[in-house]
Amino acid sequence: MPALEPTIEGIPNPLLRYLLATRPAFLSVTLFSVLIGLATAYADGVPVHAGTALVTCWFALVAHAGINVLNDYYDALNGTDEANQDRVFPFTGGSRFIQNGVLSRRATALYGTALMLLVIVAGLWLTWVSAANLIWIGAAGLLIGWAYSAPPLKLNSRGLGEVAVWAGFALIAVGSDFVQRGGFSMAPLIAVSSYALLVTNILFINQFPDCKADRAAGKHHLVVRLGVQHARWLYLIVAIAAYGWLTAAVINGDLPSLSLLALAPAPLSLLAANTLLKLAATPRRLGKAIQQTIAAASLHGMLLAATMVVARM
Repeated sequence: MPALEPTIEGIPNPLLRYLLATRPAFLSVTLFSVLIGLATAYADGVPVHAGTALVTCWFALVAHAGINVLNDYYDALNGTDEANQDRVFPFTGGSRFIQNGVLSRRATALYGTALMLLVIVAGLWLTWVSAANLIWIGAAGLLIGWAYSAPPLKLNSRGLGEVAVWAGFALIAVGSDFVQRGGFSMAPLIAVSSYALLVTNILFINQFPDCKADRAAGKHHLVVRLGVQHARWLYLIVAIAAYGWLTAAVINGDLPSLSLLALAPAPLSLLAANTLLKLAATPRRLGKAIQQTIAAASLHGMLLAATMVVARM
């Protein structure tokens, strides 16, 4: 077991165990989706209310946390995390809480379910203070998050994981904008699309170290279906599409010219793509490329939200 992996001896505090089981270090990608949605509302002259903005952020982060926990549970059921010998911890192979005896399967399932119930409560309150149609955005987001790994849909096992991730993060921005605006708008969808593509690449590159175990467990995601030698090119295609979308949105006038600053992380994406093209067959060596992928998406999301706000100011 790698030294960094969680153990019950290493986390004696039960409350800390439950917090860390949500993989909090990876929740920032949801925060940036929320900020993009709030920024599009602000850029259109909609007053942003701090109270509802904070609840929206909490709602989204707890939803992501619940999805992480439930994903660990369902991956324990199908055996992929237990069998994963090529994992690059802490990025791939799950949280290892079940495999290392920190939490039981039952405790993990109950915890994930409790988090999702909290999300429903927050979502109903936000619907009450904004507009009734918000409930459809929230329901779609929860369905996608649950169906990503849970049977019978198991979207990732059917090669639809990337589509689910893109849609899920797009819905976070759309919902965050909706709460402030009180209605639907295309602005958050246009703004968040490039960011959602870069987040999708986080999932995609993480599947290379997990490929052997996932194949054996019946998780036939795109890397399994295409094979590593063909799949590795898709990372570069998605990255180019993300930065191309941003550029096109600025040219079309859908985003301010200042948002071109969000192209700054492109070199990180290209470095990660180059590493993946070279090392796809040796996935344990992809740790740096995975970190670059997370950094590129995070920096892109932060710059995109910030530039929309600054341009409006």
